[in-house]
Order: sequence, then C-alpha cells, then structure tokens
Amino acid sequence: MALKNFAFKILTSDKFARCGLIETHRGNIQTPAFMPVGTQATVKACTIDEIKKTGSQIILGNTYHLMIRPGVERIQRVGGLHKFMNCDLPILTDSGGFQVMSLSKLNKIDREKGAIFNSHIDGKKFYLSPEESIRIQLGLNSDIVMIMDECPKKTDDYNLIKKSMELSIYWAERSKKAFGNNNPHKAIFGIVQGGLFKDLRIKSLNALLKMNFDGYAIGGLAVGESQKEMFDVLEDIKNELPEKKPHYLMGVGTPSDILGAVKRGIDMFDCVLPSRSGRTGLAFTWNGPINIKNAKYQ
Repeated sequence: MALKNFAFKILTSDKFARCGLIETHRGNIQTPAFMPVGTQATVKACTIDEIKKTGSQIILGNTYHLMIRPGVERIQRVGGLHKFMNCDLPILTDSGGFQVMSLSKLNKIDREKGAIFNSHIDGKKFYLSPEESIRIQLGLNSDIVMIMDECPKKTDDYNLIKKSMELSIYWAERSKKAFGNNNPHKAIFGIVQGGLFKDLRIKSLNALLKMNFDGYAIGGLAVGESQKEMFDVLEDIKNELPEKKPHYLMGVGTPSDILGAVKRGIDMFDCVLPSRSGRTGLAFTWNGPINIKNAKYQ
C-alpha cells in the first residue's frame, strides 16, 4: 500500500495567525502544534499514552543524542524510531546542529566536513556533515527531517552571524540533495538563520525558498535573547514566510512565547520546558508560575 504523501493546508486564519492541518501517513497534526521533546527516544517521565492524553499529535527526537546512544544502527535493526520507542505518532527529528553548539566544548566547524566534535558522554570523536545528518534521520525513519545548520550563540557580531548564516545556506543545499526526491511521504524543512539582523534573516529565507522545502523553521532563537528580540525577528520575516507551508519556531517555549509567536504566523513549536517543569513541580498559571511542591499548595 502506498504511503500517504506529506501535505499542509490552512483551515482558517486571522491576519497572520492561522489554524492548519499537516497530513502525514502516520496521522494528521492540527496546528498550531506543540511537540514534546523525546530527546533519547523517550519523553522523560512520560509514557506515549500519557503524551497522547495531553493532546499531542507529534513528538520530536534528537539526532545528536540518538546517534551517540543507542546509535542509529541499533534503532534501524528494530525497524526505526517509531518501533524502538513504541510510538505511532508522527516524529520530527532535529539535525543535531543545536546540540553541537550547546553541549560540546570541543567542537570544530568545517565547511566541507561539517561539525567535528567530541561526545559529551565519552569523548569519542564524531563527524556530522549535512549528508550524515540526513542519512541518520532517514535511518531513524522520522516523518519530518531537518536540514543540518550551524546554530550560533547569541552575539551582536554581524560578520560572525553573516558567515554562519551563509554556511547554513550551503549546508541546506547539501541536505536537500542528500534527502533526494524519493521520499514524498516524508518532509524536509529548511532552517532560517541570521541572528537578530533583519537583512540576514531575509537573505537566509530567500535562499531557502529557492530550494523549495516542505516547511520552514526559524532557528537561532531561544539562545538567550529577550522575548521582545525574538518577536522582533518574527515581525521582520512574517510577511516573507510562504503562506502555504508550515512555519516552525525551534526551541520555544513558554505559554506567552507561544501565543505571541502564533500571532506572528508560527504553526509549530518544541521545547523541553513542559516535561522538565512537570518533573520539578513548576506549574504555569494565569497569575504566573508557581512551585506546586510548596506546602501552601498541598
């Protein structure tokens, strides 16, 4: 039986905010959608049934962590990530670029070889090129694949961000080529970089639009900037984002982050915050966050 092709349609909209439907062969995803983060093939402290009870219709897996352990070959042997973690929901895998920046103190970026880094577990050396990232994600058999990009740390250095953004464009081309044309039931998303600079964000987006990705993510945010700075970036590009493709804001976030981003045209989100907050007793209320472990809430 042929697998259902990936598709996206808008059901209703109000200015830039919209409700849509992502169709995959594993099930539909109503947007705006939040993706719980299953870093190492599990959403910490939650079963898949519990994730479903929250209304989640898609989860995220982490390429960097899964390639280090248990390793893509081991996951492939049991039939892919869905079978490995007993999950019938659609899965999006990130490319690993963010973790190379955030976790590894010993990493080197090479234009041709990709990211060269030492495992944060045992120091073993890894090479993560755009082609290798896509190979791993296809091996995991995820439903939405992300391009390999360089996610720079927050900086006001325009030239540094420009150089990083141009490298991400080059890696996007290589990622798209590695993904190929034989996966219509899967999707590959481009990632817009450019820091807090409007001209670089627009240049990055325009280059990705020419490559015709299935969706467009905004990366390089949630790395220490203020909420206003993040919203300013979304304001800068909301008119340029393709209307008929899903828009994904990576690594976000708090309830107010999500509401403000939806207002500016974002359809998809992911963050460790809900599961991490739940494990530590942090609850979000209309009157602000509270620690439900405090005696007065007993």
